[in-house]
Amino acid sequence: MRRRLYWLLPDVESARRTVDDLLLARIEDRHMHVLARRGTDLKSLHEASVLQKTDVRHAAGRGLFLGALIGALAAWLMAQFPLEGLEIRQGGILLIIAFGALFGVFASTLVGSSVPNSKLRRFADEIDKGQILLMIDVPAQRVEEIQELLERRHPEASNRGIEPTVPAFP
Repeated sequence: MRRRLYWLLPDVESARRTVDDLLLARIEDRHMHVLARRGTDLKSLHEASVLQKTDVRHAAGRGLFLGALIGALAAWLMAQFPLEGLEIRQGGILLIIAFGALFGVFASTLVGSSVPNSKLRRFADEIDKGQILLMIDVPAQRVEEIQELLERRHPEASNRGIEPTVPAFP
């Protein structure tokens, strides 16, 4: 189980030094994600992915639920008020529900990809001012060790909390 640590850093150079120290502490590069103001040259830093920057996952979950619900409603209506010459059976009902769920995921993911991640909204002002958000996914048993390392080696960094669980992907 991993925990996500959030640290705000004043600039790209400070973020690069922090990432170097974390690499020396055996935190893999794939577990460190940097988020900065649009247009910032991050050089060799690992930029946060679209899934981390946007609300795609949250939107997909909502779309799945709402799409399946609307599909079930449509299937029920088609079964109660059949069209002439069209009989809906169990297989058809399941297909309509599945289509509704898939369409819901598709449509809401399109919207979610353009909406900033709601968990990162609290950092928006600092990022807009040019600070760098470093998200570090660490094993639960190493959280204190990594926090102490960053506090000791990088007094310019600001500890902004821990997310209790890290999604299985990405």
